[in-house]
Amino acid sequence: MTITDPRTSPIPGHAVAERLLNSSARHSYDPEIDIDWDAPPVPDMFWMQPERMSLYGTPLWDSLSREQQITLSMHEVASIASVGLWFEIILMQLLLRDVYQQDPRAPRTHYALTEIADECRHSLMFGKAIGKMGIPAYGPRPAFHKLGRIYPSIARGAAAYASILIGEEPVDRWQRDMMKRDDIQPLTRMVARIHVIEEARHVTFARAELEREVARLSRAERLIAQTVTAQGAYVMMRSLVHPDVYASVGIDPREGRRTALGNPHYRATIAWMGEKVMPYLEEQGMVGDGHNRKAWRASFLLP
Repeated sequence: MTITDPRTSPIPGHAVAERLLNSSARHSYDPEIDIDWDAPPVPDMFWMQPERMSLYGTPLWDSLSREQQITLSMHEVASIASVGLWFEIILMQLLLRDVYQQDPRAPRTHYALTEIADECRHSLMFGKAIGKMGIPAYGPRPAFHKLGRIYPSIARGAAAYASILIGEEPVDRWQRDMMKRDDIQPLTRMVARIHVIEEARHVTFARAELEREVARLSRAERLIAQTVTAQGAYVMMRSLVHPDVYASVGIDPREGRRTALGNPHYRATIAWMGEKVMPYLEEQGMVGDGHNRKAWRASFLLP
């Protein structure tokens, strides 16, 4: 019997994995070392781009003082980070379920494990950044938090990797813009920089895996994958800004939530965040029609 060495066999995904492993070895960060956690915040500076905030452009936003706007920016960026941390934990479960069935000698498995290690560091980084701000880790609302417990069991194959892209690419675009700005707090800019550089590899891997998975989907399997992904996108994007952040500046959470969801500027921001990933998912046949397209529009990723 001939034993195939997965390190040298031309199995799909191995070449991409080898390249990403080499990149990981050359360009990885340790947030414990690479972020100055002792540096005080810069006075009178926003924690995220004000024009990307949920109330920007509304009379409610205009009613806030600059100091209140800055306070709200800290709470909003912390909410997004806490939802990102929640998603990273789900992502690690998705990858671990995949790795559980794979050859431990294979480069693809090695890269998946490397990505899991990256996500562990990112989760620690997000948690430590929120703690440094001294405000709550808002996370998703309770109903969505419960759904997150079962999502790794539902999202398999194409749905898993499409969901990973939805969790990574929109936030990646928001952070790419943030990290270039000199008018944003250094802490959140550095967190964004580390996340962007390492997430670029994760996106490459997820796209390669998604393309491999969709090529073998039956019509029924594709519909299921479309539905799971659309619902995941709705939950993810609607969870980014927790209603309780508005209480930090004296706004009733229900009024703030209602204003944000009806704010054309905020809807345009979410659509802007999805401008790269949505055409790609359309090309891969992962958006679908009917009720799935309605879910995508309700997420605001699809105008």
